Amino acid sequence: MFRRVLIANRGEIAVRLIRACRDLGVSPVAVYSDADRDALHVRLADQAFHIGESPAGSSYLLGDRIIAAARQAGAEAIHPGYGFLSERAWFAQAVNEAGLTFIGPAPASIELMGEKTSARRAAERAGAPIVPGTREPLSSEDEARRVAAAIGYPVMLKAAAGGGGKGMRVVHDDAELSQAFRLAGAEAGAAFGDSAVYLEKNIERPRHIEIQVVADHFGNVIHLGERECSIQRRHQKVIEECPASFNDPDLRERMGAAAISIARAANYQSVGTVEFLVDESRNFYFLEMNTRLQVEHPVTELVTGIDLVREQIRIAAGEPLSIRQEDVRWNGSAIECRVYAEDPDRQFLPSPGRITLLRTPAGPGIRDDSGVYEGWEVPIHYDPMISKLAAWGATREESISRLQRALDEYIVGGIRTTIPFFKRVLTDPDFIAGRIDTGYIARMLADQPPSISREEIERDLDNEELVAAIIAALEHLQASSQVRPQAGDSISKQSQWRLAARQAILSK
Repeated sequence: MFRRVLIANRGEIAVRLIRACRDLGVSPVAVYSDADRDALHVRLADQAFHIGESPAGSSYLLGDRIIAAARQAGAEAIHPGYGFLSERAWFAQAVNEAGLTFIGPAPASIELMGEKTSARRAAERAGAPIVPGTREPLSSEDEARRVAAAIGYPVMLKAAAGGGGKGMRVVHDDAELSQAFRLAGAEAGAAFGDSAVYLEKNIERPRHIEIQVVADHFGNVIHLGERECSIQRRHQKVIEECPASFNDPDLRERMGAAAISIARAANYQSVGTVEFLVDESRNFYFLEMNTRLQVEHPVTELVTGIDLVREQIRIAAGEPLSIRQEDVRWNGSAIECRVYAEDPDRQFLPSPGRITLLRTPAGPGIRDDSGVYEGWEVPIHYDPMISKLAAWGATREESISRLQRALDEYIVGGIRTTIPFFKRVLTDPDFIAGRIDTGYIARMLADQPPSISREEIERDLDNEELVAAIIAALEHLQASSQVRPQAGDSISKQSQWRLAARQAILSK
């Protein structure tokens, strides 16, 4: 086992990784930017190293500074967490070439599964069902038109080099294709440094179901079942649960087998997630593979009792899996809410600032993964998620009830959060009944009368200095050549709220 591990991340995931290191008897080392000098993960680590200015492009995306900090600390390995450099093959390679261990899969596996069209080809070779569409990036609008005509509308254009909903457009007919092709390419280029897009059949009202896989260096590959990730806003997950709300053991077994086949095809050795779309007839199709620890991993841990971060670190240290497939059991139900510093009454505009009061929930079945504390200033430079609140229950009904209680107990003063939004979702009859798909949130918000007028939102935008700060930070990131050292390094993945704020202003 490693003696010392550097954690190349911040916020709640850095705190989570520090705790895993403590459990393993490993000394955790933190890195921080100017904005995070007093962050919780810095306070909890044994050592902490300053790596740059507040914008991610001047700190957390600078692989050479992170590796230099690891060497200075005497660390033997680097854990990237998720986001930032976690899925950058060049960074994993640089870590290995520096004589350190990258806690994650091999660079070749990251590269293969990180590019969406090559991942589709790998899944197809593994025998997994894929959505009908192109196997290579589109060469022209004419090619897109021919493919769309062949597989039938509606179709979806997607960025080849990224995810998170950027560079994604649903096209319902031939008349919409030209503008959608242009906009998808432009957005993909701005977000990922690569304007290539591909096309696939659009699955109507799908569920987004993902399978957790774990693989070691001895040929052992297992799956830990599914997570339901259909509750999304603008293609971003906001609520996840394990098992899926429709809980079909036969479908779990078939999807698990497909996920294992894909992991083997990618020569995968770490913790990873294979994502699928499931249609109304319960047919499933490969979507993508995330070659890292997922944000929503706590729900799988709560239901299976398996510490995914511990397994990930052990695998990187050369140890075999501690469990076999036949040992995996699914006990009860867990649901997680991603609590963001956003104002749901103002179109989810960012709400940074000082947390003047913080009371976190507790009690049976409650887990709160957080990276903040009372008095902490939530910065504008990063993703606005402040915690992940999860509840476990013996049944789905009990986990919903416990999560409702926890949300009622959760008090955050000084900033606005998405807690009121989650309270509404958890009392919605369709959610309680499990009648959900990836369009659920959009339909729910469309049916909800606005609690604040457009004029009030415009007045806030005109008056708040925050807007200018957010735009300045965004433009600083866009101007930095360090932001996209490789195709796929996404400003949008790290700073969705900057883009949301800017789009809100530009749409006035």
